[in-house]
Amino acid sequence: MATVVAFHAHPDDEAVLTGGTLARAAADGHRVVVVVATDGRVSNEDADVRIDELRSSARILGVHRVECLGYADSGFGTEFYPDPPGRVRFARADAEEAAQRLAAILRDEDADLLLSYQANGGYGHRDHRQVHHVGKRAAELAATPRVLEATMPRELLTRIGNVARLLRLPAPYDRDVVRTAYAPASEITHRINVFRFARQKRDAFAAHRSQIGDNRAAAVLFCALLRLPPQVAGLAFGREWFVDPTLPAGRVYRDIFE
Repeated sequence: MATVVAFHAHPDDEAVLTGGTLARAAADGHRVVVVVATDGRVSNEDADVRIDELRSSARILGVHRVECLGYADSGFGTEFYPDPPGRVRFARADAEEAAQRLAAILRDEDADLLLSYQANGGYGHRDHRQVHHVGKRAAELAATPRVLEATMPRELLTRIGNVARLLRLPAPYDRDVVRTAYAPASEITHRINVFRFARQKRDAFAAHRSQIGDNRAAAVLFCALLRLPPQVAGLAFGREWFVDPTLPAGRVYRDIFE
């Protein structure tokens, strides 16, 4: 059996990007560890809510260990807020120091595989870009044998956006973001079937209730997701994707341990 460490920027990223993969690995008897760089807080309010939600999500997915490096969320958008009192925003953190902290966990776990992010941070979030740099360096320091970068097919995001606009619903990403987001399908090296674990992924995502906030549209969507029948949830959440930057494009693997 192997040990996989999934390194994410914020609580809820573990469910959105890798929830099915982590549940599948745990069900197959592998040890699964989740490390988040930030506690998900832009300010110093609601100290424990996001981490408590993360732990709930992790239990649903079968994760064996959860760690938070303790940095502050850097926020998304053009304005980069100052550091909150007593904490550093992850995107401003010393990448070498953060990598050393992650590497210590990788060594402690004798990790066989690190799940991280691509250099573009998926959709460009500054914390996600920092995850790529810190994760890559930590794997070098800990001599972790393999790194896979979580992604999505850019073409799929384009189709989802087109359907959303046709139905007059908010698209997940602006067109300008999608043009360079994640990875084109031709670059994806691992496409993982997580159909059997789609319900766990959905429920893990649902554990992050604080992310609804006062947004009524988000609340309606959230409730709709919870009511999806298992078969429909499988269609919606049945695939996850990764890029192995050391492999040539062309062949697509079906298991993260291949």
